[in-house]
Amino acid sequence: MTLVDAAPGLSDISVADTEIGDVRGNEGFFHYNRYSAIDLARSSSFERVWFLFVYGRLPEPAELDAFVETVRRHRHVDPGLLDFARTVGATGQTHRPLIDLRTVLSAAAQYTGMSPLWDTDEATRRENGIQLCAMVPTLLAAVHRAAHGLEPVRPRDDLDTAGYWLHAVTGQEVETGEIRALEQYLVATVEHGFNASTFTARVIASTGADLPSAICGAIGAFSGPLHGGAPDRALDALDAIVARGGPEMTVATVGEVATGWARDELAAGRRLMGFGHAVYRTHDPRSELLREVARGLGGRLAEVAVEVERAVVAVLAEARPDRPRYANVEFYAGVVMDRCGLPREMFTPTFTVSRVVGWTANALEQAHDRHIIRPRATYVGPAVTDRPSDVAHPEVR
Repeated sequence: MTLVDAAPGLSDISVADTEIGDVRGNEGFFHYNRYSAIDLARSSSFERVWFLFVYGRLPEPAELDAFVETVRRHRHVDPGLLDFARTVGATGQTHRPLIDLRTVLSAAAQYTGMSPLWDTDEATRRENGIQLCAMVPTLLAAVHRAAHGLEPVRPRDDLDTAGYWLHAVTGQEVETGEIRALEQYLVATVEHGFNASTFTARVIASTGADLPSAICGAIGAFSGPLHGGAPDRALDALDAIVARGGPEMTVATVGEVATGWARDELAAGRRLMGFGHAVYRTHDPRSELLREVARGLGGRLAEVAVEVERAVVAVLAEARPDRPRYANVEFYAGVVMDRCGLPREMFTPTFTVSRVVGWTANALEQAHDRHIIRPRATYVGPAVTDRPSDVAHPEVR
């Protein structure tokens, strides 16, 4: 058998067929099923798009109403699982919500009775997927609040996902404009091709394991700062620029300050979080949408972010004219979530509230294929000895 040498990170290697969606990096475009993802973010509710990922089509009004009721019902998790989430959230020296969620979801299959994908039919898998995705906001909010000595917020059946998430985390009433801003973010981040976390979910699903196991694996991959763990770090960069500019910095002088900061960061060999993408070779359409959303919400942070983006993109083009890099989804995501009242430690968990729908869709699609994903590696170690018996044991003298 002749092995095919893949590019590092499997870049530009197709490993499966999918009907879920695609990312066209050279065009700056991505879609869910047959629909532009950005058009959906501008015009649809999160639940409507969620239905699309479950059933492969957009719902009729009555179907959407029934789907929303199902989602709201599944927010009410088993009391034992909720108690476990509170215990996990209150334990540990540092608060890492995604790690806590991964721990809690490890127990979800037991509490919910979810069987391995190999042993379940399509209708059962679909219902399990809806239940698991609906549980995630409840469990994430519970571990977060427990870490701060607060009780979980009882699920409200009058709120859709975006509003429910904001209320569950903060315990506060939320303005309509903030709910819609967050909803647009959630829709725009449901799915994005075979990224590291999605591929991880599919690998686990290919073994026939239960759905919570596949999602736990995806969360582990997603928690890394090179993947989903960047929105808070991008906002940290904005904070550093504001601090560098000092109290006398105005919006008009942000560009100059940001230019100096970016050049210093590159000279130090540090990565500029919130810029560049593994697939896009032009503007990230999610970033362009979220720039609009951030400016619509208003505030000084959004104004600063726009000027920082311009300055940093120019510095990156100056450093690598052959490889322009632009703001990615994480850059404005932090600005939007901060304006909506979410604490910084919950930025990546918010990303998870939407992306779990995409992970689930991919895991269930993979379950249709009864082949395990099992690639090969090219051995590059020392030469193999012909006769292992000639290698003396350490104990042999």
